[in-house]
Amino acid sequence: MLNFKTTRRAALGLVAAAAATFGLQANAGGHGIDLAGKTVEWIIPFSETGGSAKWANFYAPLLSEALPGQPTVVVKFMPGAGSTKGANFFQEQSYDDGTLIFGSSGSTQFPFLLGDPRVKYDYADWNVVLASGTGGVAYLPPEMAAKMDGLNAAGLQGEDFIYGNQGATRLDLVPTLAWEMLGLNVESVMGIKGRGDGRLMFERGEANIDYQTSSSYLKGVTPLVEAGTAVPMMTWGALDDAGNIVRDPTFPDIPTFKEVCDATEGCETSGEKWDAWKAFFVAGFPAQKMVFLPNGASNDAIVTYTKAFEDVKARADFAEISGARLGKYPQMTGEKAATALASATQVPAEAKTFVVNWLQEKYGVSLN
Repeated sequence: MLNFKTTRRAALGLVAAAAATFGLQANAGGHGIDLAGKTVEWIIPFSETGGSAKWANFYAPLLSEALPGQPTVVVKFMPGAGSTKGANFFQEQSYDDGTLIFGSSGSTQFPFLLGDPRVKYDYADWNVVLASGTGGVAYLPPEMAAKMDGLNAAGLQGEDFIYGNQGATRLDLVPTLAWEMLGLNVESVMGIKGRGDGRLMFERGEANIDYQTSSSYLKGVTPLVEAGTAVPMMTWGALDDAGNIVRDPTFPDIPTFKEVCDATEGCETSGEKWDAWKAFFVAGFPAQKMVFLPNGASNDAIVTYTKAFEDVKARADFAEISGARLGKYPQMTGEKAATALASATQVPAEAKTFVVNWLQEKYGVSLN
């Protein structure tokens, strides 16, 4: 039995901490730390097969080159309990010399948002230096995709689906709620350690519906599409400046879930279920992956890492190489990263209540 705990205090503290972090960065006067001869350990709380791994492995050599002293940046994978194992470990660490950083994801944010009792970490204690937006693409085997009538998914409603799921309170609640809204009969196989493991289930024929975040889709699923063994179904979309869901800029030819929902009888893009889905999509994807320094990080360390990521973004080839590996999404530092952190770790009370009740009804997971 899980006990729900409010995150209001943590969320309010997070906003204040994020603003304070940016204030320190903005008034730092250009000081920094030298990491010459050192090794930076970057903890990723997932397996080495998923989107977080691809994101960190993309940035690690670029960060090494941009940091003062060009330290070696090593990505360390620490999967377990849907990423809470690695996040709890990081929470217990305190700042020493700038050689420890952490990579969070939506599947780390959601247990925090929902009050999962396994969560011992608090984003208000951490110091954000990068926030990366991303997207997600759902896909099917060709024989299932053929049952769709254009954007209309009604032809899939009588089929039985298997999906590799990281956990009920993880980022996977975005796709599983979407499947339900479309009227699909999807059985989740719980407890996979990363989305890459879900893709491997699909490749082995153990699952027949899946989604991947953009970086993992680009590297791991695009070859399957090219080989004719997978067909894109929809993306979760992206947000325009007015907060509307629009086509994902990395996959402009693939319809959004909103488009598919609008075309499928019984699926509605208004009301409490849609509002809850959109709220958790917003919390989970536009700022899905973030880099943090631990509790007590010095102002100089925050400035050093922020400038390093800004220097990476300023590379003449960054747009090209990041677009190919990560997709075309904002990579945010400074005030924008602080704002993204706040938006990624808060949802409206109504959306949270809906999801808490839905988790109880669908999976028997009680957060009350």
